Amino acid sequence: MARRHGWSDEQLNDLANFRNRSDFTDAEKAALDLAERVTRDSGVDDAFWAELRKHYDEGEIVELLAAIGLFNYFNRFNNALQMEPTK
Repeated sequence: MARRHGWSDEQLNDLANFRNRSDFTDAEKAALDLAERVTRDSGVDDAFWAELRKHYDEGEIVELLAAIGLFNYFNRFNNALQMEPTK
């Protein structure tokens, strides 16, 4: 899906370094930061909410959180069942 939206293999291979890359927009960096925060501890402070609102409206933030939560569920479910991804 990321490739369909124009992301390169280089971006995907270095995704963990997104904060330091110049080829991600500030909005993309905010979304990736949200995904990382919610995945690690589900905590988002007021300062970060303000940062998100610079790039996304309330509905878009809800959609981002729903997608992040869904994929976290899929990953945890698959990990519990020791399922390997297929292509």
